Amino acid sequence: MNTRRSAALLLAALLLCPGAAHSSARTPITTSSTVAARCNLPGFGPGTSYRPRIDTDDFTASVTNRWFPLPVGRTMVYTGTKDGEPALDIVKVSPRTKLVRGVRTRVVEDRLYLSNVLTERTSDYFAQDECGNVWYFGEDTAELDARGRVVSREGSFHAGVDGAQPGVVMQAHPQLGRRFRQEWYRGHAEDIFEVVDRSARVTVPFGAFRHALRTTETTALEPGVLDTKYYVRGVGEVAELSLRGPREALRLVEVFT
Repeated sequence: MNTRRSAALLLAALLLCPGAAHSSARTPITTSSTVAARCNLPGFGPGTSYRPRIDTDDFTASVTNRWFPLPVGRTMVYTGTKDGEPALDIVKVSPRTKLVRGVRTRVVEDRLYLSNVLTERTSDYFAQDECGNVWYFGEDTAELDARGRVVSREGSFHAGVDGAQPGVVMQAHPQLGRRFRQEWYRGHAEDIFEVVDRSARVTVPFGAFRHALRTTETTALEPGVLDTKYYVRGVGEVAELSLRGPREALRLVEVFT
């Protein structure tokens, strides 16, 4: 991908994510057994009976999980292919927060370009519980046509609205073989993940890593699709690759803070 063109797209995407309201964040406590007892993660089961217990006082918008850190201002740039086209994905941790289901969440802005055209813009909402587990509380997403007009908002959901529920996207201490719902909005958002390797090797343009965390992801909405993701301590997600289904790949190229 042309370097100047990528830089221009990066600048354009950053302009789409202006900073706004800050919120005070409590430091998560991870050493107290009393607190840990309050952070029971939801068991995996049928989505129709999935009702995770949420105590709003146990969450913070300050996400410091070592496998999924979201320091304000960090921008991560990925390149690869999606839908058969060259892809550029720019993810920025905004200073903004959003109240979802009574929980103050961190807003993360995601801009996806295909063949140098902005085709999808998404605001994701994350929060961390007092034990260091990261939860996903929803998203506002829009697919765009070549003229920048919104053609679909499919996949958007807010936990607590119309039966939608939050999900776990990263444990503080990832367990092999344990499955979690990352989200639940019946018929719209049903992603599931499982940790399958805690000592994986992965090489991306950003660097080569040992002892990466590897997960697999599935969704009942696309039963023929299986994806895998790699996470590195202190960095976060460094690669997303399709294992089954449409051929797609995104790899981390650069991180700005």
